[in-house]
Amino acid sequence: MKRKAKLLALLGVAAVAVAAALIANAGAWSPASPSLTSVPDANTRSAGYSPASALSPELYQVAVAQGSTKLENPSALTSYYGYDNDVLGEAGEPQMVPTPANPADEAHKSEPDENTYLVFRKGLRGADPNYGYGTHFLFQGHEGGPGHAGYITRINLDADATHRVTLLATEDALGNQLATIDGSGWDPFAKRLLFTTESGSSPTYAATPDYPSQVLDVSGALGRGGYEGIKLDSDGNIWMDEDSGGPGKEGTKARQPNSYIFRYVPRTPGDLYHGKLQALQVLNDAHQPITYASQEALNGPDQLALHTYGKKFRTRWVTIHDTATDGNAPFVAGPLAKAAGATPFKRPENGVFQPATGFTRYFFDETGDTNKESPENEDAGGWGSIFQLVQHSPSANGGYLKLFYKGDETHAAFDNVAFLSRTKISFGEDAGDTLHGQRNALDSGWVWDVTANYAKPQNQPVRWLAEGRDASATLDADNGGFGKNDGDNEITGLYVSDGSIGRHHVLGADAPDLHSRKWRWFYTQQHGDNRTYEVRLGSR
Repeated sequence: MKRKAKLLALLGVAAVAVAAALIANAGAWSPASPSLTSVPDANTRSAGYSPASALSPELYQVAVAQGSTKLENPSALTSYYGYDNDVLGEAGEPQMVPTPANPADEAHKSEPDENTYLVFRKGLRGADPNYGYGTHFLFQGHEGGPGHAGYITRINLDADATHRVTLLATEDALGNQLATIDGSGWDPFAKRLLFTTESGSSPTYAATPDYPSQVLDVSGALGRGGYEGIKLDSDGNIWMDEDSGGPGKEGTKARQPNSYIFRYVPRTPGDLYHGKLQALQVLNDAHQPITYASQEALNGPDQLALHTYGKKFRTRWVTIHDTATDGNAPFVAGPLAKAAGATPFKRPENGVFQPATGFTRYFFDETGDTNKESPENEDAGGWGSIFQLVQHSPSANGGYLKLFYKGDETHAAFDNVAFLSRTKISFGEDAGDTLHGQRNALDSGWVWDVTANYAKPQNQPVRWLAEGRDASATLDADNGGFGKNDGDNEITGLYVSDGSIGRHHVLGADAPDLHSRKWRWFYTQQHGDNRTYEVRLGSR
């Protein structure tokens, strides 16, 4: 009996210990990452060839809108999700493809770009005051347009076909035509959508999500530049990644790093008019800033070091504009970052915080030179790269940077990014027609595990998408875009979110769970038919 009692007592202690461990680790629990089988090969590229996209067998996709989806509230500029009204056919509709009567022209394609998914439990208004638009919405700005005219649309995911897409704005609150738009994000502190224009001279915008949207120019504080990616952290800081290609180096296809990582620190969270704009500065082994000048030489030592596995670099933020002393007139950020000795990269188009890490780990890409003939491909970032920036808090003044992944010919030209789980990150390629032809491969979407060491050649990312090329994009590619449109399809607008709009659930605060219906995954097959897809786990 004594032995039995002692055994029961020990079991009781063990049970308590297990329970305590479970409680202690409850906050560290993370939803399971989706297990995906790699698509074996990218789609090849040849004249007149329009292959279908191939996804991992664990995935399927559903189009939520496409270029030929008619807007519920057409305007003089545009009547359809993916087409402008600059070339109309006999029926008064946009000429979406060349015709025998007009074989050398077609309508300008609007190129819906980055997506932002939000859920408004009380719903939002649309152009029809008698219609209920539901609660689930996908927002995007449009990157292409005649005369560089842009606009903002909202896909009403719960709506019928007639009310599926709402044109939210073509002008700002002062009546100025919107510039073409690239990046988008949600500021839960300001309760505004943020839009970037990827131009050194065009505004950065803040817009209300309802209809009609009020759009304001906030570039007196956030600045203007080649901004593309735009993200928030839990302190209300706004992070922006610039895509500004530099000049060629020494007559080669290698480009000078000319794009910066920016952080806007508002006076108080949600203040889009008063604050400091900062640029990231990286220090080399001699504790000197890696600058524009230090990367001018072909395959220079600073650039080679940045793209070496295992090396860590101290970082700090340098303030380049402060509204308290510099005022609120719009300004261009890039030249100020260069003058302050900030560190430029080869087109770091997008970045994202690793979820459920307290906004202390920021991953961003370099698109690179997008040319197989660049002499900086192998060792200096020409193929494209992925970096990890680590800080002890999102508002910290310093941290360290390291190379996470160095691209190669198969994995190149990284652009859009989203985390699929706490540890699985996806980047889509934007290699462009030139590199597509040189490597005979269209773009792919990849997944990396951030806990893996990719310096080891046996560790390779998983291809979840071998993007195809629709017939419209193939026509454009074979005909120079008829002088106005891009060619091959591109992966853009990768976005995974549960749609939270509150300040305590900023994108990146919570680990995604794609096994839950609450979390949704979107991307746009830009150019051509401009289809926006929702990606789902399972089979149809």
